[in-house]
Amino acid sequence: MRDVPARAVVRVVLIVVAVAVCLYLVYLVRRPITWILIAAFLAVALSGPVNRLARRVRRGLAIAVVLVGLLLVPVALVAVIVPPLITEANDFARNVPDYSRALTDFVERNETLSKLNEDYNITQELQQEAEKLPSKLGGAATTLRDLGLGIVNSLFALITIFVLTAFMLGSGSRWVEAGLANFPPPRQARASRSLERIAAAISGYVAGAMFIAVVAGAATYVVLLILGVPFAAPLAVIAGFFSLIPLIGATIAAVLIGAVTLFDNFPTATIIWAVWAIVYQQFENHLIQPQVQKRTVHVHPFVTIVAVLMGSALLGVLGALLAIPLAASIQILVREYLDLRTLSIKPDPPPEPPEPPPAAGDPAPA
Repeated sequence: MRDVPARAVVRVVLIVVAVAVCLYLVYLVRRPITWILIAAFLAVALSGPVNRLARRVRRGLAIAVVLVGLLLVPVALVAVIVPPLITEANDFARNVPDYSRALTDFVERNETLSKLNEDYNITQELQQEAEKLPSKLGGAATTLRDLGLGIVNSLFALITIFVLTAFMLGSGSRWVEAGLANFPPPRQARASRSLERIAAAISGYVAGAMFIAVVAGAATYVVLLILGVPFAAPLAVIAGFFSLIPLIGATIAAVLIGAVTLFDNFPTATIIWAVWAIVYQQFENHLIQPQVQKRTVHVHPFVTIVAVLMGSALLGVLGALLAIPLAASIQILVREYLDLRTLSIKPDPPPEPPEPPPAAGDPAPA
């Protein structure tokens, strides 16, 4: 058996230790790394609107306008959704004692339920808890205050991501050009083309996702108006927002809206909504979304579904959101690699045969 040199053993051990230390450092700074990746994704996705607006105004102003517009989107969503929810929650809490008394009257009129109530004293317990509920609104306000403090603390991360995005939008092209300058000219052109295709794929993915969200929100709004369900606009906004999450987003929105229909025209509205939600979810997941992503990201529908399933299994909702652009980027890089490898293995063309010498008596070429 051949002896392994001590130098080789030491080298392997040092490499393993260095890799372990690097992985541990990456784990420690995982939050800033996540912010940087999100900022890079936003910078690539917003580069198209910024470039178009920069043709009319200065680039710095274009970046500021686009980022402010992006920031106003969640603010508008909160303004549409939160006030009706707070109002309805307060009204429900105040009306719970009336609901409890109505339930008590119904139980007393039913012989079987009345017997169970006498044995276990159910309605009295429910009525006592219902009378305590309005007094607990102060505790709910405290919970909302704590939630607000958590949101305020998260503003630091949001501001950091926006600042990083602004820097990447302003100087990212120069950084890319500086990095590409280190490649030889043939590979430089190929790498530049790959980066442009990846940026186009990510921009197309964002545009396709927004289109799907608009379609889902509009369809939900129309159905809820036909069913006469209150707060159709906020519920439609919720449906469109959750549609940004591939595969599972439509299901989550359908369950939330279905819970609202339980308190309005039950069971007719609930049954109709459930049937429509199931049909639309299948239509969106297996037809609209794969076809839109195929046209915008140029990824096959089968690859789209598989990528979303794997991404959601690895990283949850964030993995599902990033799975499709990541699959498109990998597809572009693989195609470029195969193209480069095909060119590298092609045999060199045979040399051209030498020209025959001029025959005797022929005039010499000029």
